[in-house]
Amino acid sequence: MVTISLPSDQRARFRNCLRRAGRREIGGILMGEQVAPDHFRIVDFSVDATTGTAAHFVRSPDHHAEALETFFQKTGSDFRRFNYLGEWHSHPSFPVRPSQEDLMSMQSLVDGERDIDFSALVIVRLRYLLRLDAAAYMFIRHGAPRHVALTS
Repeated sequence: MVTISLPSDQRARFRNCLRRAGRREIGGILMGEQVAPDHFRIVDFSVDATTGTAAHFVRSPDHHAEALETFFQKTGSDFRRFNYLGEWHSHPSFPVRPSQEDLMSMQSLVDGERDIDFSALVIVRLRYLLRLDAAAYMFIRHGAPRHVALTS
């Protein structure tokens, strides 16, 4: 079973970003560390805090490519251990489950020509301005998406 760890410092960053965004959806990419087979830890994430609306988010690729390049420089380009993990976005007004559009977008990402065999999707939501609700899903090339464990 795949597990994704979301450390407390990254949880705090998500809460701060979500507070600033209010009712607008925001998102970005996830950068992770493989700590064991089928176990990843979120090390960093980019934030596109400008393009979302109350019910829709599509990330701008340029800003996130720069964030990924900076991450690779910081991790010594150790791609086997540190790499792109996936995407994230918020659902401030909806449950932390992927919409039909989310499912199609993520599956086309892994089934496409970008040489991405798998990609995680983390959906986050702030409840009562304090509590972070989050869920993770894994998309695998030519496979069905599945819910995966998201731990602290």
